[in-house]
Amino acid sequence: MLVESLRDAVLEANLEIQRQGLVLYTFGNASGIDRQQGLVAIKPSGVPYEKLKASDLVITDLDGKVVEGTLNPSSDLATHLLLYREFPTIGGVVHTHSEFGTSWAQAGLPIPCYGTTHADYFRGDIPVTPPLTDEQIETAYELNTGKVIVERFRSLDPLATPGVLVAGHAPFAWGRTAAAAAHNAVVLEYIARMAFRGILINPQMTQVSAALQRKHYERKHGPKATYGQR
Repeated sequence: MLVESLRDAVLEANLEIQRQGLVLYTFGNASGIDRQQGLVAIKPSGVPYEKLKASDLVITDLDGKVVEGTLNPSSDLATHLLLYREFPTIGGVVHTHSEFGTSWAQAGLPIPCYGTTHADYFRGDIPVTPPLTDEQIETAYELNTGKVIVERFRSLDPLATPGVLVAGHAPFAWGRTAAAAAHNAVVLEYIARMAFRGILINPQMTQVSAALQRKHYERKHGPKATYGQR
């Protein structure tokens, strides 16, 4: 029953990133983890979103062994699994090639906090990883993609900064659940688009103050958060 619930949640996360225009064709993937059972559900490789069913999702353990499913898991499985092993507070991971987030990743630049929408969701910049070396690309590419993300987060809280730009590649986002990961992936793309347009309007645009960043993040996520209903 728990696996079925996980399948349903991960299917919905995959469908959400398609509904929100973050993926084209079979690009991208979403996964979720059942920490109690140590099982991960992930989109199968190359299956179109419009044909995707809960029963198509592949269930693996944290070592990548397929437990349930007849299809091949996403080629990014090793990246997702490493993030689950290294970030024990997350419950879902989403990878997209969304237009503006990917543009920043290809430029190799972090997204500075230019406004309060950004500050509501991300504490500080949306970081970018260093580029993978030739050796990292040629040996265990997907695993090494996870490793450069983990290394970039050595001094960061993955829940306070729920996403990253992999240099030359595209964004990954995560959250406490698969639904939260999809939500954060959508917001990351929105922030990336606004940052790009802001720079076009004012190339000298600077970040908002640390005080304003802190105020917006804390009122939504801090110990005395006031946003929303109790």
